[in-house]
Amino acid sequence: MAEQSNIREKFRSSFWFNFAVVACLAMLLYVLFFASLHCVTNHGREVLTPDVGGKKADSAIAILHAMKFDVEIDSTYEPTMRPLTVLKQVPDTGSLVKEGRTIFLTINMLLPPRVPMPAIKDLSYRSAEMILRNNKLMVGDTSYKADIANGAILEVRYKGSVIAPGTPIPQGSRIDLVIGNGLGNTEWDVPNVTGMTVDEALVILSQFNLQPMLVPASQMEQISDTPSAIITDQRPRQYNDAGAMNRIKMGEFIDLQIMQRPAPEDIYQGKQ
Repeated sequence: MAEQSNIREKFRSSFWFNFAVVACLAMLLYVLFFASLHCVTNHGREVLTPDVGGKKADSAIAILHAMKFDVEIDSTYEPTMRPLTVLKQVPDTGSLVKEGRTIFLTINMLLPPRVPMPAIKDLSYRSAEMILRNNKLMVGDTSYKADIANGAILEVRYKGSVIAPGTPIPQGSRIDLVIGNGLGNTEWDVPNVTGMTVDEALVILSQFNLQPMLVPASQMEQISDTPSAIITDQRPRQYNDAGAMNRIKMGEFIDLQIMQRPAPEDIYQGKQ
């Protein structure tokens, strides 16, 4: 019995001894783990991300690498920005991040991709502008043409020629638009501008959207100052040979004969 008691006592003392050793080791590992955690995770070593937006791609990458950031690159095309410049960065400028963090850069492509020309004819100007912008195309010159479709796109042009929907075109291209002015075939009485200066006449004619064609009344006289030259006659005149009022459509041409310093008898005085 005494021998069995001694064996049980030795077992108990051995168990508690081993338990104490294991507990101490676990505590030591716990302390070492949390003591070294800041080294493993770079805890406390955080920096602000620099602003590389708009910089050339190689320059931006060099700046980020110097700050011990990893860099990953994607690309897209923005027609208003220079090629190979940074359009976007993630995380954004001024973000507080740890060293070694990956910074994602979106770079503007060197060559614009091609997109099919969208169908914008007969749409309103506002709708056409939005569709062009969504396809990264730009509105170029706009002109107006007499048509009852007020504000509608009558013609779509690229580099001076009409372009058909679906035609491949580089993003960033400028698209010229011909727009209806809502006047259509409306006719007006021909305005009388005989005896006025060119400047005065142009103000009147612009109200009717008429296109003036200036012609010297005499090949012998030199026009030294066109804006102050005098209108001596016009075609069509205000009245026809039967004495009825002439009519003219919006957008049509009107010929104006001009002289620099006409005598009173040089200016047409008959019924216009």
